[in-house]
Amino acid sequence: MASEDDAVKKTMIVDARARNISHNVRCTECGSQSIEDSQADIAILLRKLIRDEIRAGKSDKEIYKKLEDDFGETVLYTPKFDMQTAALWLSPVLIAAAAAGGWAYKKHKQKTNVHIMALDLVRGVSLTPKEKETMLDILTPPPSQGARTPFWWRR
Repeated sequence: MASEDDAVKKTMIVDARARNISHNVRCTECGSQSIEDSQADIAILLRKLIRDEIRAGKSDKEIYKKLEDDFGETVLYTPKFDMQTAALWLSPVLIAAAAAGGWAYKKHKQKTNVHIMALDLVRGVSLTPKEKETMLDILTPPPSQGARTPFWWRR
């Protein structure tokens, strides 16, 4: 009885590992589905191959490597990080950093005005908020009539 329980547990472990690996492998025929979700002939064969490799004692890493060697890098959903895929991995970070830098520059530019800073230095006393507002009204050029600024650039 104990040997039957061990065999059932081993089968359940093999099935769980195989499903986990299959969810991370792209179907070469469908392209948009994992081999776990696909019913294409190649997907069925790959699921069987994965189960056979697990039963043979191979690790997940070894199985992924074999699939990548046999079918190419595109068979895996998560590409490895190297010089060729660096732009793919880093582009979200670079875009977010550029957006944050643009936002910070815009906020900094709104808060600092050279003319007001010069008046503060000459007078030796900071301007009151009302004086700052008046100076900004006087020193800010009127918007040009022909060109419209985009809505996201206006204050």
